[in-house]
Amino acid sequence: MNSLTSIAPNRLLEQGRKAAVMLKISELSKVILLPFIGIAIFLVMWTVTANSIDTSLGKFPGPVAVVEQFENLYSEHVTEREKAQAFYQRQDERNAARLAKDPSYEVKIRNYTGKETFWDQIVTSLVTVMSGFILAAVIAIPLGIWMGLSRSLQAAINPIIQIFKPVSPLAWLPLVTMVVSAVYVSPDPMVSKSFINSMLTVTLCSVWPMIINTAIGVSSIDNDLINVSKVLRLSAITHVQKIVLPASIPMIFTGMRLSLGVAWMVLIAAEMLAQNPGLGKFVWDEFQNGSSDSLARIMAAVVVIGFIGFLLDRGILALQRWVSWDQ
Repeated sequence: MNSLTSIAPNRLLEQGRKAAVMLKISELSKVILLPFIGIAIFLVMWTVTANSIDTSLGKFPGPVAVVEQFENLYSEHVTEREKAQAFYQRQDERNAARLAKDPSYEVKIRNYTGKETFWDQIVTSLVTVMSGFILAAVIAIPLGIWMGLSRSLQAAINPIIQIFKPVSPLAWLPLVTMVVSAVYVSPDPMVSKSFINSMLTVTLCSVWPMIINTAIGVSSIDNDLINVSKVLRLSAITHVQKIVLPASIPMIFTGMRLSLGVAWMVLIAAEMLAQNPGLGKFVWDEFQNGSSDSLARIMAAVVVIGFIGFLLDRGILALQRWVSWDQ
């Protein structure tokens, strides 16, 4: 009888272990196997569809052609870096020789003026979009908190937000360009006007989701939290720091994620028109080039644009989890 009673718990433990293993396998399949299957099916459909589409520049590029262009773009980047290094080396040798002959010679340092590579343009786009996004956050989050705390201010500003929120970047860019050309006048500017134009266009298009979501998050704070603040007689600044911000962080970051997605989409169009040397300009230049490799290079840029947009969204989500009190 004792042996039977000892066997039953052992069987239950074994069944529990098997169930835990099956659960882990199921979770791994959802995380790894199913996405892999989805990507594989997408690549097959892409290949089949691309082979059936003929354009004025040849076949529509499939995955293999895009991978080849990634290799070519990297090779071009390495070659350009070697040219830049050789240029600076020759310049240093020339200046050293001139100084040896004439110690009073004033050394002249010139920057390498070679073309921007694809990887350089990725960096430029990231710097531009983050500059515009941070500027939008500096404006939107304080304004959204103020609107959430004041119904009168919300009623006054909300119509303006609703009017300008759907405006396309293609409409903002000419206005921004004219204003920057009139205001930003300098014989030796720190940054180019094309960068300022793209950055401000990104800011104007991405500021609205942050304002709206921040205001909604602040205005929907639980009344119990507000009553606690009143009982403790917290000052306005302390109330915002201790009550408003922790309670409204989820909505604030929802607005930030929406705004960053909008900013990244807007940036490509802005760079095309403003000729800021980023991914948008790369796509436009390849379209104008019209070579046999242009479509594959544009498609490579599309893949990179989508992948970077995904990483930016995951980055904001990770930041939200890091700063949220309930995570």
